[in-house]
Parts: sequence; C-alpha cells; structure tokens
Amino acid sequence: MTGIQGGLAIIGGGKIGEALLSGLLRGHAKPQDIVVVEKYPERVTYLTTRYGVRVVDVDEAVRSSRTVLIAVKPQDIDPLLDELAGSVTTEHLIVSIAAGIPTSHIEAALPAGVPVVRCMSNTPAVVDEAMTAISAGSLATDEHLGLADTLLSAVGRVVRVPESQLDAVTALSGSGPAYFFFLVEAMIDAGILLGLPRALAAELIVQTLFGSAVMLRDSGEHPVRLREAVTSPGGTTISAIRELENHGVRAAFLAAIEAASNRSAELGRASGG
Repeated sequence: MTGIQGGLAIIGGGKIGEALLSGLLRGHAKPQDIVVVEKYPERVTYLTTRYGVRVVDVDEAVRSSRTVLIAVKPQDIDPLLDELAGSVTTEHLIVSIAAGIPTSHIEAALPAGVPVVRCMSNTPAVVDEAMTAISAGSLATDEHLGLADTLLSAVGRVVRVPESQLDAVTALSGSGPAYFFFLVEAMIDAGILLGLPRALAAELIVQTLFGSAVMLRDSGEHPVRLREAVTSPGGTTISAIRELENHGVRAAFLAAIEAASNRSAELGRASGG
C-alpha cells in the first residue's frame, strides 16, 4: 500500500488509533509494516495479542517509520511533541488526528521543515466506513496530502478541506457516530416501551437506519424530499414529526453540534494554537 511507504507509526492505541490500525490490517498492510506507541500496559498486551504489531517507544517508532500518525488526546499532545522533536526530520510526514490541535502548533514544536497534515476521522474505520477530512499544514505539499489521503482511504472516504473548517468537521462527522448511537438507543427504548423485545427493537432500528443511510447516499435526493415521501397527510409519521418539533429536537441538534465545534476550537486554543 503506497500510503505507508517506509513504514507507519501509530502513536496512541486508543479507540481511534485502534480503529485505523484494524482497518489498515484488513488487506491493506501487514503487521510488520506498522508499529504502535501505547503507554498503558493493558492496551499494549491487547494490541500485540490481537493485531500482532510491535509496540515500541516514540524514538524507535520514528526511526522505523516515515509516516507518523498522532492519535493521542489533545491534552497529551505537548509532551508527545517534545519527544518527537528530538527524532523527526524533514523526511517524515506527520499526520495528526488530535482533535482541535492546529497544524501551526505542531509545526512550531517540531524541527523546521517537518510537514504536517491534520485529519479528523471517526470510529466507523473499524468497518471500513470512516469519514475523514484532511487539511495541509503550511509545509505540506500536494504529495503529502496524497499520502495521507491514500493512507486514510483504506478505512473509508476522505475529503480535503481548509483547516479553518476542521472544527466544524469534528463536530459533524468526528463526533457524529455518537449522535447516531444516542438516537438508536432512544429508539430502542421506545420500542421496548411499546412492548417489543429488546433484540427485535434493535434489529428493526439498526436495519432501518442502515437502509435509510444507503438510500440517502445513493439516491442523491435531499433528505427533506425523502422524509416527505414517508410522511402521509394525517398519518403516523407526521404525528411523530410534530412531537419531535414540539420537543425542540432540531434546535437541540443544532445547539449540540455547535457546542462540539466550540469545544474543538477551545482545545486548540488551550494548546496555544
């Protein structure tokens, strides 16, 4: 796979790091192509046992790889950058999935000339259905963007956006799976309230959500038109929609996603970016 020529180091073996690792190993790379940096012993044991990858320290990870994928929490970024500063060179490509951390902050902490690409992916990478947005730092070329694109395309779709839009992307697609899981949880509870067994309610809702998503993607229709096609005058669906509107569900989603975007920007400011 061309996206990891020279080897890949994934720094951070948490949920998103594991999601990308898992996706890349499904036919796109071999365990020997990837090393992982992880500080928690129980995660080290889990990752080595399940995926057969080597877990190493930061210095060895950088020495054995040309692409370094940062998948740590924002509050852990500065100590990591201090470690990376002594190892990375202009021959490396830094791909960061640290939420809210601008490329300018990473560039400033590393030796002059090190290219950085900032990304926001999401956990459906575990089933090769991630949505990832990537943005070039000031030193990253089209070739660097292409390498990041190829790497992350292995686990889903990739779009290129200006970095100024990444906080909004984080709020929409980065956090997006949680909104859908929250919605499914509520709908399953509703099914149970109406007397359905939990397993049946879950099967009904998951397949309905999946089918609706495929229909929306493949039809090219606006969601309003698809919703209207289900909403008969005086029927059951319009009664449900009225209740959703009465309870301010649309406004709640707008406010929630705006809050997520604001939090992403706060994380960047807290890092000094």
